[in-house]
Amino acid sequence: MMLNRRCAAHRVRVLLLLATAVAVCPLPALADLMIIGNDEKVVFDAEGTRKFVAPGKDTISIVDITDREAPKILISFPLMNSIFGPPVNLAITPDERLAIVANSVDWIPDGASWKPGPDTKLYIFNLKTNPVSHIGTIEVGKQPSGLAINRAGDMALVANRADKSISVLSIQGNDVKLIDTVAMGDEVASVAFTPDGKRALVTKFPVHKIAVLSIEGRKVTDAKHDMPVGLWPYNIDVTPNGKIGISADNGASGAPDGHVDTVSIIDLEQNPPRVIDRVVVGDAPEGFAISPKGDVAVAVLLGGASAPKTAWFNTKRNGSLAVLKIDGKKVTRVGEVEVGGLPEGVVFSPDGKYLYVGNYTDRDVSILKVDGTKITDTGKKLKLPGQPASMRGRAQ
Repeated sequence: MMLNRRCAAHRVRVLLLLATAVAVCPLPALADLMIIGNDEKVVFDAEGTRKFVAPGKDTISIVDITDREAPKILISFPLMNSIFGPPVNLAITPDERLAIVANSVDWIPDGASWKPGPDTKLYIFNLKTNPVSHIGTIEVGKQPSGLAINRAGDMALVANRADKSISVLSIQGNDVKLIDTVAMGDEVASVAFTPDGKRALVTKFPVHKIAVLSIEGRKVTDAKHDMPVGLWPYNIDVTPNGKIGISADNGASGAPDGHVDTVSIIDLEQNPPRVIDRVVVGDAPEGFAISPKGDVAVAVLLGGASAPKTAWFNTKRNGSLAVLKIDGKKVTRVGEVEVGGLPEGVVFSPDGKYLYVGNYTDRDVSILKVDGTKITDTGKKLKLPGQPASMRGRAQ
């Protein structure tokens, strides 16, 4: 969800709370893990009215999805997280050793109420200890938001919205360091590596463009090649074969408004890359993911839970998934599946056979089965200790 429209003492409390994280069960030596950021500070009532409430109840959950239809929470620990997205502000390294979590906004007293303001913190966690241990905090740019880890697991990129920059992090074992900052000129929301790790795509959502980064070793530079896409591109992913990138264009309001929005298809085999198609998916796509198999993608449509109940366009509370078939460079919308209230993050299982969707206002995760482009809701849910604002599987 977009911040533009919609204390030191506290940080000390957060770090003290991290030491008291309770493990539900020990982390397995090898598992398929998912990480979920739960935000308890932003709430929506039955009328769709948003309220900011006192901080202190946010959590990060580590979930084992080895049993695809019966995932279990291994640990939930106290850490501030935010719905002011996009819902990709955290990630797990390919070897499941580390989790990196960005806190996009701090929570600032505002008279008798509260308001969000840009944070600069990136937290590093060791997933191999029991319980999960906080091993580092990195200062990056203001309002760190969407982040990505490359397939090699030795570099991460973080989109800093308020600073209009990309932070470059090196990852060597348990050591994560800020090694560079790349100015982007415009506000950026999310970033995705190409599979070979030689380029990355960045969403410049206020100017409706996708930027290209060139990567040589540890050196990241702005290629100065911005591509025009649909309105307010907010999330992005790249197919496993590296042939195309797909941006989720969130729409003019950054929230449901009754009008259709698109995803944009970028041909990465052309030199330079270029937009070759736009596909209508529905109203306000935000969460977005491409299957590890590369044959299907889903765009998460927010639904009406966060919009005024009386709005003319608010005909259904629940959100849904627009299902996209990927055939080479041709992308086609082939269906839609209803999920829960205000769906945000979405994660495919590593084998591509299951899909997990975080339903913010329902405080749970929908579990769906994937058979080619046929996606069906199993009817099973994973209950969470909070409202899922973001979620990711391990980098692949």
